[in-house]
Amino acid sequence: MKITELWKKSDKQTISFELFPPRSEKAAERLEKTIDVLAGLKPDFASVTFGAGGSTRKGSFQLLEKLIVGKKLDVIGYFAGYGLGPEDITGVLDSYQELGIENILIVRGDIPRDDEGFTPHPNSFEHASSLMEYIRPKYNFCLGVAAYPEGHIEAESKEKDLEYLKLKVDQGAEYIITNYTYDNRFFYEFLDRCHALGINVPIVAGVMPIYSEKMMDSLARLCGATITADIRQGLGNLPEGDKEAVLNFGIEFAYRQCKDLLKSGVPGLHIYTMNRYKTVAAVVTRLRDDGFFNSDFQQ
Repeated sequence: MKITELWKKSDKQTISFELFPPRSEKAAERLEKTIDVLAGLKPDFASVTFGAGGSTRKGSFQLLEKLIVGKKLDVIGYFAGYGLGPEDITGVLDSYQELGIENILIVRGDIPRDDEGFTPHPNSFEHASSLMEYIRPKYNFCLGVAAYPEGHIEAESKEKDLEYLKLKVDQGAEYIITNYTYDNRFFYEFLDRCHALGINVPIVAGVMPIYSEKMMDSLARLCGATITADIRQGLGNLPEGDKEAVLNFGIEFAYRQCKDLLKSGVPGLHIYTMNRYKTVAAVVTRLRDDGFFNSDFQQ
């Protein structure tokens, strides 16, 4: 199913999860449990990341296949084109098309940090907008793009960042999934700026629960997300070294944030699971207890 069909139902708000290919046998075992639990929550779709420079090409395909064939889930395949030449791009997308994937999220992708010898293809695309321009005429995928409510960390300005987002929508992007914020005001301000610029495709809010303080800090440095004073104070009041207390704090914070977003009328939430399930399952279960996402859910 093309996921934009879901949002054509006026009362439909979606819940979805991001997963990524495991890098070790132990991680693969943990992911199996995560998939079982999260698939049991009956998400509207799941997404699978695509490593920098095509580094997880095989793993991404295998995980997508597992979700489609093994769990009967609708999926979004991420596609990060940085460093890949046209033949590599069509090779990946042809394989996705043959697997029956209908939805792709196009991102530029990062420079591979784990491969010092990586050399980008001379005909690779430096920007997601160029990649979109190349892919759109060649395939019938339902194409989406990423966006950053607080602005991309490499952007010249928020205004210029938004101009590029508008360009990608004009080139055929049909939906947007945002990076996370810990303060919903950033998201709402971003929505207002999008609408003022004429960006009217569905904008799904990305949500990153707090799984640990170390991970929170590390991810925020990478993407530029603001960690609010309330979060710092809340974590600071917890017993030192109490991982369970941090986990419960993260569940409560994500639950309140998600509930506020849903009450505001967002078309959907996309939870960055980091291949973990306890926090995600707890948050979604509480939201369902509040009456969200229940129209198509049967336990």
